[in-house]
Amino acid sequence: MLPRRRRADKNDRRKFLGLTLLGITGGTLTPARAAEQPSGSKRQGLFPEEAPAAAAGYSPGIRAEGRQLVFVSGQGPKDLKADMEQQIRQTFEHLGAVLRAGGASFKNVMLRAYFVHLGRDLSVYRKVRKEYLVEPYPASTAVGVTELAIPGLQVEIEAVAVV
Repeated sequence: MLPRRRRADKNDRRKFLGLTLLGITGGTLTPARAAEQPSGSKRQGLFPEEAPAAAAGYSPGIRAEGRQLVFVSGQGPKDLKADMEQQIRQTFEHLGAVLRAGGASFKNVMLRAYFVHLGRDLSVYRKVRKEYLVEPYPASTAVGVTELAIPGLQVEIEAVAVV
């Protein structure tokens, strides 16, 4: 006879999330604190006019008070027909708007950029990002993908900032 599977409950999910956060922060949280949400903690959706949500079901950014992390959802350019340099510049402007709404700036970020044409666009991205970032430059990743969520979108950049 096989043992019965224990049904997962809300506390299991909280423990899992807490341990996940522990791993993300490099062990700076204690599992007990990460598993419980302190009574004074707050989450705020960030919806600046300059960077609207492209679809329902997510926020352009979240400000989490307590640990002061700002998570910025993937941002893209306003004009999908502009040249790639302009598209990347517009994308950084959108990122900056969400970061400012969360009390952060480009000096506090980690970036992840996605490109449909990585080989063609990476050098342009590297050029433009230096206009927005300062030394020491942030940790970042650039990824080539076959497509992005919005038809015609060729670049999308997300960020995490610690304030």
